[in-house]
Amino acid sequence: MSRNFVVFRLAADDISAIRFGVSPRHELCHAVRVLQRPAEHPLQWGWLRSVRSKVPREAFELFAVLVRERGYFPDFLTTTPTWDLEPADEAERLRDVPDELMRVDLGKVAVRSEGSRRRAVEAMLDNIPRARAMIADAWLELWTALLEPVWPQLERMLRADIAVRSRRVATEGLASMVGGLHRTVDWSAGGLRVELGFHSEVLDCRGSGIVLVPSVFAQQGCAVLTEPPAQPTLFYPAQGVTERWAADATARDDALAALLGPARAGILLTAHESRTTSQIAADAGLALSTASHHLTVLRVAGLIASRRDGHRVLHLRTPLGEALVGAGL
Repeated sequence: MSRNFVVFRLAADDISAIRFGVSPRHELCHAVRVLQRPAEHPLQWGWLRSVRSKVPREAFELFAVLVRERGYFPDFLTTTPTWDLEPADEAERLRDVPDELMRVDLGKVAVRSEGSRRRAVEAMLDNIPRARAMIADAWLELWTALLEPVWPQLERMLRADIAVRSRRVATEGLASMVGGLHRTVDWSAGGLRVELGFHSEVLDCRGSGIVLVPSVFAQQGCAVLTEPPAQPTLFYPAQGVTERWAADATARDDALAALLGPARAGILLTAHESRTTSQIAADAGLALSTASHHLTVLRVAGLIASRRDGHRVLHLRTPLGEALVGAGL
């Protein structure tokens, strides 16, 4: 029996060819998939219990046409993962998808569908502007109901995964990090290779690079984006996902406070963006000298990194800090 591989050709020593991203849209698409076949996704049962009664029916039914229980769904729903885009902005990105890209991707869904689903996709193809508006509106409605309430937990886990893997690149090398992404992924002959069910392709990513995107909801395996205009992308299951990942974030914050102390925990939890000592002190309601002392302790512990930017000193969580915050304690 033949095996199918997608190979992303990269220079073995070019660490800059790989960057990480986060994709709220990818998470939402797989959340829709989980809702269609909940029995296949036990790690999401805690989340399912909290949202089952809140699913917006019409928006879900529209997305269920596009995002089947398994297999292909439109590339434009996930391109292109970034690091700093706010989830609320994703609906606006969907409103800017070019007509031709939507037509190509919806055509792929149509040929993979039959019956009422195929007729629904063909109706979208008949009026692309209307379909685009409906999809963007449905995405925002689904996001607000299903993922926005748990986005802090999701984002922490995704950032923690990225932090750990970035550190592994520095300490063990690119090939070692790649080989640890998933059992279907390895480093072979100067390229990142992923085994997929029905797709084989070789892409030369030297010069353009590849985006690696962890996923909490897609725990069944890996997926790829290989067609322009998307940058070559590999989605892989984030590590450390348990059924309790969607638990109330307050309990996790309390555990971190018990470990570090409330003030230091609060500073670390909000250190995902670079801020000055004065900003941190103001946000935490602390005297400047007290905030500076806590930052020194966190920096010595390796949880915060500080760098000078002109006359300012900016503080940001380190990979170790990201891993601690995202670990669920």
